[in-house]
Amino acid sequence: MNLKILFVFSFFIISQAIVAQSLGDISLQDAVTGKTQTIADLTDQKGLVLIYFDLNCPFTKMYEGRIKALRTKFSNQGFRFALIHSDSKASADELKNYIDSSGMNMPFFIQSGTEANQGLGVVKIPEAFLISKQEDIPTVIYHGAIDNNPQAENAVSERFLERAINQFLGGNMPSPSQVRATGCNLRSF
Repeated sequence: MNLKILFVFSFFIISQAIVAQSLGDISLQDAVTGKTQTIADLTDQKGLVLIYFDLNCPFTKMYEGRIKALRTKFSNQGFRFALIHSDSKASADELKNYIDSSGMNMPFFIQSGTEANQGLGVVKIPEAFLISKQEDIPTVIYHGAIDNNPQAENAVSERFLERAINQFLGGNMPSPSQVRATGCNLRSF
């Protein structure tokens, strides 16, 4: 019985290491600059906050101001913020126009295929990922909701993503490391 538990635990650790290594290799194209970067390229600072975003999802519009506020608060503390469009067939011009007109002022990535969706395990839009290099390998250290109330910013009582960033800045791993996101289903787009 103990050997079986050891085998399952070892398999889990090895599979997590494989996923973590391949996460850094995921390529994304910036809709604004046209430049292609990997997640490993983007984790050159303390951390990368990658937020799945879709112009057709009403929840993303509700979070615009909160995302801008988080970027303003943490970008000078070593965190890079970027959006990733959930649909690999998105128009680069439409995404560029959105960034220019919305004041989001951050890269807006288009993925080639669905490898980022699968590699990160995204299911909702918007869904946030805090990624940091752990032993030189890009690793998701927080995954999930931005906060606990997408519809009413003034009614938010739990700021999950902000707490995760602050915990990481304080030298701790985010706890909880995952919170179920609320929003549009990824598969419906």
